[in-house]
Amino acid sequence: MTRRKSPPWCALVGAGPGDPELLTLKALRTLRKATLLLVDDLVADAVLALALRGRRQPPRVVHVGKRGGCKSTPQAFIEKLMVMAAREGENVVRLKGGDPFIFGRGGEEIEALNAHGVPYVVVPGITAALGAAAAASIPLTHRRLAQSVTFAAGHALDDDTLDWRSLGLPHHTVVFYMGVAQMPRIVARLTEAGASSDHPAALIERGSMADQRVIRGTLGTIVELARTHDVQPPALLIVGEVASLAKGDNDVLAAAEAARTSASEPV
Repeated sequence: MTRRKSPPWCALVGAGPGDPELLTLKALRTLRKATLLLVDDLVADAVLALALRGRRQPPRVVHVGKRGGCKSTPQAFIEKLMVMAAREGENVVRLKGGDPFIFGRGGEEIEALNAHGVPYVVVPGITAALGAAAAASIPLTHRRLAQSVTFAAGHALDDDTLDWRSLGLPHHTVVFYMGVAQMPRIVARLTEAGASSDHPAALIERGSMADQRVIRGTLGTIVELARTHDVQPPALLIVGEVASLAKGDNDVLAAAEAARTSASEPV
């Protein structure tokens, strides 16, 4: 008897900001059905371990990393692999950090799947902006401090579609993804557009993870603070009055240094 191929099937799944407990139930159920996992570079190891736990027949795992400044898997290759594997009867899951449709190239991938007639489902995830901000005690909106919020790609500085003047306005929050390397230019563009140097800003490194760090400052200080604390990607830059509410690791360090200095002073 000839074995019939399964119909092509693909899922784009959001892995959330990093903490495996923030993975949705639907995402976990979908991962458990996968025979092929195409894993984004920003997916936390703990999330992948949870997806593989207890599987009698573990899926094949292919890492298709994409990260600024590093060697990346070409997007066209990822899309071709998704289509080919689905047509061969695999249950393909494209696992992405955060949410597939927030700077995750999910839109490009569903266009490729549609063009080749491959059915798919999209399982949303908690995007990094929401998860990391919440873990740092930053409300992205606030009745007094922020009536609107913008998500922006930090590496797209030469894109004329960004209205820099509106991004630096009071009572507005901006979350810059992938902005660590370009932070001096981001700050310069905002201040050139009229934002004050004392406008609050915060950096969140490895948001929602056990080793998360939060650096709180202003547009006038955040670049130097990032250098001092050696902030590394993945990290988010949040600009706006709400950033002043962050529980900053640099505040803790400053308080500890002040206490140490005070204790060493003669009475």
